[in-house]
Amino acid sequence: MSPRKAAALGAGETLREHLIATAERMISERGAAGLTVRAIAREAGVADGVLYNHFADKEELLAHALRARVEAVARTLPPLPEPGAATVEANLRVYVEHGLILHNGILPALAGLLAHPEVLARFAALSGGGEDWRGRLAAYLRAERDLGRLAPDARVDAAASMIVGACHEPVLSVLLQGRGTPHRVSADAVDDLVTAVLDGLARR
Repeated sequence: MSPRKAAALGAGETLREHLIATAERMISERGAAGLTVRAIAREAGVADGVLYNHFADKEELLAHALRARVEAVARTLPPLPEPGAATVEANLRVYVEHGLILHNGILPALAGLLAHPEVLARFAALSGGGEDWRGRLAAYLRAERDLGRLAPDARVDAAASMIVGACHEPVLSVLLQGRGTPHRVSADAVDDLVTAVLDGLARR
């Protein structure tokens, strides 16, 4: 195939960024299963070999595209509450809803990458050690405990694991049962989870 000129780039966008954005859009629309270098190149408007001028292999490109997908979903979410604001119950509800939306948003990408652990490993490495949603949740609970709004012996790391597991469950159900979309978690279920967690943390 003769080299083709890349599709129109966004303002200030490099070809590398264009390729990542193209792969991210394809992942969000159709998932990562069966996504090939040729398909990405055609969508981006470049020759197949151009991708290897900017990435070591397809796995590196997909890892960057997955990171871009997570960041795109995260930008649509409201800010997480700060310790000491509102009530712990209301704040935990926001954290739970945040986690559910985040995981549902990245499901199409994750579903096609379970058989490609090298992509997931590279994706994890791209975080650069930054604090993720789970880390922020645990830090929030520790701060509320320090403020005296939770019991002084509250097992906040275990509580964070409970909440994370509850947010993973709809996604895992889809992956393990082969269904297309996760079941929507009701507001009542979110309230029940928050209540169950606080029953073990609230000051007596």
